Amino acid sequence: MEKIILQITSGRGPAECCWVVARVLKYMIDEAKKANIRYSIMHREQGIENGTLFSASIQLEGKDIVSFTKQWTGTVQWVGQSQFRRHHKRKNWYVAVNTIELGSDRAVINDKDISYQAIRSGGPGGQHVNKVSTAIRAKHLPSGLQVLVSESRSQLQNKKLAKSRLVELIKLEQFNQQKKDMQAEWKSHSEIQRGNPVKIFYGSDFKVRKEEANYKQKRRSLKHHLRKELLE
Repeated sequence: MEKIILQITSGRGPAECCWVVARVLKYMIDEAKKANIRYSIMHREQGIENGTLFSASIQLEGKDIVSFTKQWTGTVQWVGQSQFRRHHKRKNWYVAVNTIELGSDRAVINDKDISYQAIRSGGPGGQHVNKVSTAIRAKHLPSGLQVLVSESRSQLQNKKLAKSRLVELIKLEQFNQQKKDMQAEWKSHSEIQRGNPVKIFYGSDFKVRKEEANYKQKRRSLKHHLRKELLE
């Protein structure tokens, strides 16, 4: 299954934009659930005000998530009165949503990249345990990560467990690296494009107006109708 990370950022905007980031994240999760798309929150940077976020990232996984992410990638606009500055005249607030594509094979390990070393087990078990080299140390050569497994008296079983745990260790390492990369990415998001928002929300209830949601579809239908008439 394909995996894509969506980054939501306020661009270091004011508290109102940080509120929008938190609302977009919640709305996006609800939409993902409806579409049967698996998700996991990878990163959240809390804003200054309660219930706000400077930035957030969500990893999506599914068979057809490209179309879902395309609907979100770009600028998201919120039209509403600031709840933090009641007399503020500004009514339009913007956040950005960016995508990071992840290959579905990021955690695949080739056997040729793993070295196995049989060593004598320690711990309880008497002389038999110390004489037989059943424990396995598995090392992933490209990353240098390694694990030691000695639960079983079977060398083959310990080898299988070692590889499985090495895969999980590499996944964790990749996950942590992704978070670091994303945190570095946030620092470069200082400006947000304010034109042509991909989504527009309204009011304190953060709803999409039906006429706004159908606007693009009606516009495409009108263009198609005019083009058809010209061809005829």
